[in-house]
Amino acid sequence: MRSLILLGLVGFVAQLVDGSLGMAYGVTSTTLLLAIGTNAAAASATVHLAEIGTTLASGVSHWRFDNIDWRVVLKIGIPGAIGAFAGATFLSSLSTEVAAPVMSIILLALGVYVFVRFTAYGLPRGNLGKPLRKRFLAPLGLVAGFVDATGGGGWGPVGTPAILASGRIPPRKVIGSIDASEFLVALAASAGFFVGIGSENIDFAWVAVLLLGGVIAAPIAAWLVRHIPPRILGSLVGGVIILTNVRTLLRSDWIDAPGNVQAIAYIVIAFLWVAAVAYSLREYRRDKANESVEAIEAELRARTEEEKIYT
Repeated sequence: MRSLILLGLVGFVAQLVDGSLGMAYGVTSTTLLLAIGTNAAAASATVHLAEIGTTLASGVSHWRFDNIDWRVVLKIGIPGAIGAFAGATFLSSLSTEVAAPVMSIILLALGVYVFVRFTAYGLPRGNLGKPLRKRFLAPLGLVAGFVDATGGGGWGPVGTPAILASGRIPPRKVIGSIDASEFLVALAASAGFFVGIGSENIDFAWVAVLLLGGVIAAPIAAWLVRHIPPRILGSLVGGVIILTNVRTLLRSDWIDAPGNVQAIAYIVIAFLWVAAVAYSLREYRRDKANESVEAIEAELRARTEEEKIYT
């Protein structure tokens, strides 16, 4: 019973983070399942089965808060489902020991870009409103879906920073669209796991409690992402991407850093992350104050012009 309660809490926290930042449900949940001895395929299958429900609830919640661009959902979700089915089917025979560090380097580069861009300058507006093309979203979805199924998580960490970096749609719509399209990915991955390993290694009680925690958290997360300013949200997302992928690289066979080195790296990143979020919050407040002053000045000018006309 204690394990089930813990899994329910993990599902709640994981979905709260995922629905707010567009990533981390699969990574968080799969990490716990692996830590208690579940094999990789069964852990990923359990998480993806739970995600069928959590992503549906999250998608509905984001839709109600107008956080979704449905064109993005279709263009990235269908290729993502194809990649997820392929990744799930071949997981038991696929080694990701080399692929994971390579992908982490790519994600880390994107994370640094998002982190610096949003912290220093706020929301990129040069491309805002321009369409995201299929030739960009389709390969992205295919890769993200494959990584998500083979690694037990990765749809958000691959898709969210790549779309955020384009600066073409607001962060809240990036997150809402990624969460909504993940329903297709979870459905396809689950089908692939049933084909690949069957259902005998899946504990459906674990699926149920992960699902319950996620469903409870979904509307809360959708509300949060609508009310967190884009500049602060970008700093938060960038920090998550950097911390997650530095951790992967330090623990990989390529580096295999000692525990004390890892601890120092995490402390430094955490310090920079907190400082960046604080700076983004200060700049956001300053921008809002300037906008208020400009609005008052514009209203005064308009009244002055009116008075000139009537006099």
